[in-house]
Amino acid sequence: MVDAAIRHDWTRAEVAALFALPFNELLHRAHALHRRYHDPNAVQVSTLLSIKTGGCPEDCSYCPQAARYDTGVQAQKLMSVEDVLERAQAAKAAGASRFCMGAAWRGPKDRDVAKVVELVRAVKSLGLETCATLGMLSGAQADQLKAAGLDYYNHNLDTAPEFYGEVIHTRQYQQRLDTLGHVRAAGMKTCCGGIVGMGESRDQRAGLLQALATLPEHPQSVPINQLVPVEGTPLHGTAALDPFEFVRTIAVARLLMPASMVRLSAGRQQMDDAVQALCFFAGANSIFHGEKLLTTDNPDVAHDRALFARLDLHPLAVEEAGTVHADLMQTSRCGHGCGCGAAA
Repeated sequence: MVDAAIRHDWTRAEVAALFALPFNELLHRAHALHRRYHDPNAVQVSTLLSIKTGGCPEDCSYCPQAARYDTGVQAQKLMSVEDVLERAQAAKAAGASRFCMGAAWRGPKDRDVAKVVELVRAVKSLGLETCATLGMLSGAQADQLKAAGLDYYNHNLDTAPEFYGEVIHTRQYQQRLDTLGHVRAAGMKTCCGGIVGMGESRDQRAGLLQALATLPEHPQSVPINQLVPVEGTPLHGTAALDPFEFVRTIAVARLLMPASMVRLSAGRQQMDDAVQALCFFAGANSIFHGEKLLTTDNPDVAHDRALFARLDLHPLAVEEAGTVHADLMQTSRCGHGCGCGAAA
């Protein structure tokens, strides 16, 4: 029985105080809480496929798919059902339990959603969990995707509210919150995290995690990306984040959102195995499997299998992932039945 409170009232000062803990103390607290909510030796494995690449009208400073940046990414049309299904079958055979589909849109048109609905149904037929990231959604579009069987919708906050304007100008922070609200209202799980190493301060990293942990419902999946500075984007040349600061970020995310799956996402190719091992100890229990994350490199499947073997980790099966989340969200509810985590 999980008895640690799920809080939604974290202050910036409290989050900053966690970041300031001595490194070993922080990891000790994070790992102890992680064990109360999760199997410490199980990692949920997802595969991410770019189903529509490039040509995005947004100006996200980190993104090589923005049409305004010269990064060598060529715009491509939406993939066919047959091609996506083939990639999903390969992902499942390689050990993935969730298949994520990303499209470089500011927001899909209704005709685009109708095509994605076909893709969701095809992937679901394989017994995989499904996730999509398509940009901003209306309430009606979220309902349509939920009816098709979409399990998760990814829409990241990216960074702290006060740093957001330094990175993105074509979409407002509130628009991201609105899309997350539509996804929750439709009854889908949210996949929502951010990117660190974009030149933000530690306090601004604390601000990102505070924003995530004070949402009406914690995201069931929290991807923490480390910036991969791509030549041609405004953030190319940004100094790399200290790897121990990245581990701290993982540990604080675990302490703030104990029932969520915390995912090592972009930037894992640049991490050595020891840093990844520290992240798993600190509370990361999800990764992206496969050689590409949309357009950036990722460790190959053979390397991940070898790392799992060295660390005695095993992939979380689809049925395990669903059961774990259902149990956690049930046992972490407060006595009032509202899920706020407060004492009855």
